[in-house]
Amino acid sequence: MPRVKRGVTSNKTRRNILKRVKGFRFGRSKKEKQANEALVHAGRYAYNHRKKKKGDFRRLWNIKIGAGVKNFGLSYSTFISKLKKNKVELDRKVLAEMAEHHPETFAKIVEEVK
Repeated sequence: MPRVKRGVTSNKTRRNILKRVKGFRFGRSKKEKQANEALVHAGRYAYNHRKKKKGDFRRLWNIKIGAGVKNFGLSYSTFISKLKKNKVELDRKVLAEMAEHHPETFAKIVEEVK
């Protein structure tokens, strides 16, 4: 059975790792060991922050809605509670979009809820 030399596969692995860390700073973009470690951490952060992004957006929507209802003399919490009492089933994403880009439609909703 012939002897297998691993140079080609090693170089391919190394090349692929270094390709993926292009743009990283300092040794993490040039040295194989540091690059590999940086990729592991980057993957972990990416996974965690995909989950965290949902909460970040919800907070942003709350801020936009709160800013929109301030003009009508309401607070965010009273507005949301009145929405629920009046059985208006619009989610925060849609409400935030309306408050930012379609203020006249948002004003109609606020007046209906008041």
